Amino acid sequence: MTTLGILHPGSMGAAVAAQAKRAGAEVLWCPAGRSEASKERALRYGLTAVSGLSEMSRQCDVILSVCPPANAEEVAAAVAAEPFSGIYVDGNAISPARMARISATMLSTGASVVDGSIIGSPPSESKAPRLYLSGPDGAVAAVAQLFADTAVRPHLLSGGIGKASALKLAYSSYQKASRALAAVAYALAQDHGLEDELLDIAKGRTTSYLAETAYIPKVATRAWRWAPEMREAADALSETSLPTELVEASASVMERWASVGDRPLDLSEALVQLHEAAGE
Repeated sequence: MTTLGILHPGSMGAAVAAQAKRAGAEVLWCPAGRSEASKERALRYGLTAVSGLSEMSRQCDVILSVCPPANAEEVAAAVAAEPFSGIYVDGNAISPARMARISATMLSTGASVVDGSIIGSPPSESKAPRLYLSGPDGAVAAVAQLFADTAVRPHLLSGGIGKASALKLAYSSYQKASRALAAVAYALAQDHGLEDELLDIAKGRTTSYLAETAYIPKVATRAWRWAPEMREAADALSETSLPTELVEASASVMERWASVGDRPLDLSEALVQLHEAAGE
């Protein structure tokens, strides 16, 4: 049996870890400093609590980091300090350059490093996200095996560390930026009493985020995670001398919702928040 450590059981991390458990792995997590929501998810998915990173590092074959992008290097450094010599998988939305720094940190402890990115919603009976993996062949294969025949679909990429991270941010720079632009467009139309007309135009197209107004409040409640991801996407674009302005602007829009956190909003509240944040 492979033992997997998850850092940390947020909505995505817990659901992904649960799929590995379903496939036969033992899954450990560290309750210290985590929220009641994280503890509830860990309990619901049957994850096993350990006393701290030291115990996790001793017991685990693989440690998977799924955390806000801003904390990715901090989490890796904490694991490296134990130290850990198994397979470390960074599954966060970070730039290839940051992924390279994390790889160097972990390799100094004797660990193997896999670059991972999750694209899609948390796995469930109806949703099957893709887990892109790049890095050393043996380590990548071992991580992919953890999710064999589960709702997490491994996709192996050639080319080594940085490839999975680059793919994630290439996708995010469009998908999340488009959501932010749709919110701003709808807010402008609503300010002029034209929201119905804008929706009518959007629904006449084959696909349009403008027609998915129910998703705008979801963007607001995810903005605390998505805004840092857009900053990572800007870094990734800058690393290859590509324009960063669009994703930086999307990050700025999302940062207006930063104080919302996970608090549920309706459409009207989400749009009001865009205006109110501008006046702070």
